[in-house]
Amino acid sequence: MNRLPIRGRPAGRLAAVLAAGALVAGTVLVTTSSAWADTLLTDTFEDGDANGWSRSGGSWSVVTDGSLAFRQSGTSSDARVLTGQSSWTDYGVQARVKPTAFATSARHVGVVARAQSSSSYYALVATASGGVQLVKRAGGDPVVLGSATAGVTVGSWATLRLEAVGSSLRGYVNGALLVQATDAAFAAGRAGLATSYASATFDDVEVATATGAPPTGTPTGGPTPTLPPTEPPIDPGAPPIGFASVNALGQNGTTGGAGGPTVTVDTASELLTAIATPGPLTVKVSGMIALPGPMHDVTSDKTIIGVGANSGITGGGFNIGLPVSNVTTPPANAVHNVIIRNLNFRNTVDDAINVQMFSHHVWIDHNDLSNGYDGLIDIKRGSSYVTVSWNHTHHHTKNMLLGHDDNNGAQDTGHLRVTYHHNWYDRTPQRNPRVRFGDPVHVFNNYFVYNTDVGVACQLNSGCVVEGNHFEDVEVPWSISYSGSRGRLVARDNVLSGTSEPGDSGGTVTEPRTFYPYQLTDPASVKSVVMAGAGTGKINF
Repeated sequence: MNRLPIRGRPAGRLAAVLAAGALVAGTVLVTTSSAWADTLLTDTFEDGDANGWSRSGGSWSVVTDGSLAFRQSGTSSDARVLTGQSSWTDYGVQARVKPTAFATSARHVGVVARAQSSSSYYALVATASGGVQLVKRAGGDPVVLGSATAGVTVGSWATLRLEAVGSSLRGYVNGALLVQATDAAFAAGRAGLATSYASATFDDVEVATATGAPPTGTPTGGPTPTLPPTEPPIDPGAPPIGFASVNALGQNGTTGGAGGPTVTVDTASELLTAIATPGPLTVKVSGMIALPGPMHDVTSDKTIIGVGANSGITGGGFNIGLPVSNVTTPPANAVHNVIIRNLNFRNTVDDAINVQMFSHHVWIDHNDLSNGYDGLIDIKRGSSYVTVSWNHTHHHTKNMLLGHDDNNGAQDTGHLRVTYHHNWYDRTPQRNPRVRFGDPVHVFNNYFVYNTDVGVACQLNSGCVVEGNHFEDVEVPWSISYSGSRGRLVARDNVLSGTSEPGDSGGTVTEPRTFYPYQLTDPASVKSVVMAGAGTGKINF
């Protein structure tokens, strides 16, 4: 578990990572206040255990369900797990919850706040009928304080959030306030998860003192962003920088739909038809389009670009790649030459953007991504020559994955060459990115703020160059020993503010300049430059 005690000092595995780290030459340490303490606790179960949770009843275990998650599999009793401190007072507890079975129609699963014990607490629960209830339990049967229709179904994920502030109780489902009540029985207590004669899977647990409806703009918690008065000039016609610009695999740089026609789409059917059309095509997305989940295939030679600052997709995501197979040789028909720019991605039921199966020459630029189910931008299974630039990611835990599995070295070794530059990793706890096998991976001029797990995690013999970034109140800015398997990492000319130690690094990595030229933004200016330029609405077409 990633615990954040008072004043943000890390504990457990991450404390060991920090202790192993040494200051890296070229790193700038900026003395500021300690890490912010709005987040009391997060647990994504990616370390493979549930240490720190006290169990009462049921059969609890960490399992794989898309990613690692915490499951209670029994339906013959009440089951609780609690964590945190009995002194916690005003806070919200949030988790993704997937009910898997109910013994009877009167049973439920959910999240717990202000627990005095395993039988005294408040809870927000999803019921077998698809509703949601605020309940109080004081040693006996639950007492319903409020209820609403929520549409939570067996086998589907929903985000439940229970806030206890003074005597006010508020219950949110997928960000919407559905039920409220007032009760003063319990003033403080631990957080937890609960099932009542039901089974469920839980993931991405967060307990935070910041309360109120989950915002849709800039997140709260951590340093207060201050936008500079002007933004840097960005040429929308300029080609990509980084690996997407390299002449390799029969493709000279990334041009997307250049040379083909342009279509504007504003419905799901129009968009899906356009991205499946063979040949070069520029697809302009007008407005927010709701797509069915999970992901939809994008064919080669496409530019998909949003019109204005408020266009994009919700619900579904984009898959850039052939169907998954065990081949280890890049196929001749691998998807290639795809550009995705200036789009908002919201509430995707799987990955927002998934690049896989030896796809190459992909440019993901100036997008705003949040509130997804799994990864926001995942790159895996032998894909390469990708640039991820000027994106704003927020309100999401498992941010960007590069290399999906510890056992996929046969496909990934020699591939996964990716550049990440000028991205705003805005309170995204982990995977910023998390790297397996990629070599080299270039992470430069990004702004990391209040990442409560790890910034750049370089594992499994991957090689990362981390340079010219600004890390502000990041628990572990970079590491080569995250989850035990070591990579190689060179860190230079990074700014650290609110962080006394960067993490561990070491080994040699091929210089990115071997592949492409680039010019660094002054690290002292990275925060203002990235905040002004990342996300949608910054480039006009």
